[in-house]
Amino acid sequence: MNYDPKFKNPLIRLQTDNSYLVQPIIIKMKYIFFIVLLFSFSTNAQNTLSLQEGAESPKADLTEIAWMEGHWKGEAFGGITEEIWSPALGGSMMFSFKLVSEGVVQFYELGHIRQIDNTLVFELKHFHGDLKGWEEKDEVQSFKLVKVSGNRLYFDGFTFEKISDREINIYGLIHQEDGRAKEVKFNYKRPRS
Repeated sequence: MNYDPKFKNPLIRLQTDNSYLVQPIIIKMKYIFFIVLLFSFSTNAQNTLSLQEGAESPKADLTEIAWMEGHWKGEAFGGITEEIWSPALGGSMMFSFKLVSEGVVQFYELGHIRQIDNTLVFELKHFHGDLKGWEEKDEVQSFKLVKVSGNRLYFDGFTFEKISDREINIYGLIHQEDGRAKEVKFNYKRPRS
């Protein structure tokens, strides 16, 4: 092993036809590969779960997500997002969602998290800016509870995460036109009064 005075890293020199090829030591290459691999896993980390077919939702009640109550604002899809959650009443917490881009409402969501038997379900419907529905009249998007873990509630394809009393994240699997699903993070903060 030789040392190149211009660099402090050890180098291996291979001689071929009176010319030298300089290559980094294999250990250094493994280290770089490991860093690249680690970075790729961390940027593709999943924050959503799916309920296994035939599995039952765990026991839970609305007190476990009462921290969602209130007014939340954030940014997503190139615009301003807003959610307003009501306190639990009648076995549900109702919410409204709005996306405003370039000064125009792009779409709304109306829905709730409701108590059914001894568990929770997250349900919603979408509407264009003119309130014409996306789903059929009697169709509702429904997401069963998968898991409750500390500051997170996992529904099938959606995760609600409490960061603090003033900040939350909602992760959702959004289906693309090509059939794939992409996880999107919605970061919300409570507006200052």
